Amino acid sequence: MARHGGGRGWYGKVVGAALGVTMLAVGASVWTAQAGDVGGSSPGAASSPAPGSKAKPVAVTIAHSSDKGARGVNITIDDGPDPVWTPQVLDVLREYGVKATFCMVGTQAQAHPDLVKKVVAAGHRLCDHSVSHDTTMDKQSQAYQSQQILDAERMITEASGGVRPMYYRAPGGAFTPYSRTLAASRGMRPLGWNVDTKDFERPGADAIVATVQRELPNGPTLLFHDAGGDRSQTVEALRRVLPWLKDQGYAFGFPVR
Repeated sequence: MARHGGGRGWYGKVVGAALGVTMLAVGASVWTAQAGDVGGSSPGAASSPAPGSKAKPVAVTIAHSSDKGARGVNITIDDGPDPVWTPQVLDVLREYGVKATFCMVGTQAQAHPDLVKKVVAAGHRLCDHSVSHDTTMDKQSQAYQSQQILDAERMITEASGGVRPMYYRAPGGAFTPYSRTLAASRGMRPLGWNVDTKDFERPGADAIVATVQRELPNGPTLLFHDAGGDRSQTVEALRRVLPWLKDQGYAFGFPVR
């Protein structure tokens, strides 16, 4: 996993936090190991916890594996929702019958509750991506980490109409033992990734697709973005990657809880 750096000025406006700080490294497991990771296989239901359900503690380990096993892939979409790009991403996912996990920034969810509800209604899962996407989270106090995680959980849950996020993904992968434990105690499995498509750098759709094809052996959890800038390349890359993955015999699933 790599901490996201340049080209993310949108977040500087949100929090003024410095980007490009070295992240807490989390090594990617080989596919065979991932298939039997902590928590085992989970049902393929494509929904987040229902309104009114109580949070049940989950494992504090960072999830990378897929509930579809060794031939499963998890599509994860970060930083939204965004009124321009999230609907386009949803359209592509619907076109190919793919369910994904949307890692939402609390302020974005609060600003666009209609889109949060659309994500849930389409059968995708929600993930807490902090209040303001501060990639220095691992350098901050426990009180600050708690505020970022718990306030975002509340914002996302309220925006969704009562559906809580099932995962917590630290901005830029800046997990700490405390943040993982806190999230897990709230029923949100810490969520990592295996393939960073670098789509936030806007390298071109060809480069994004090539990164997926080259790095897929690293593991099943793929990282894309639907906010933070122009995501037209991401939309085009998804339109090409999703059918390619199907042609290669992969099934689309969710990170194992």
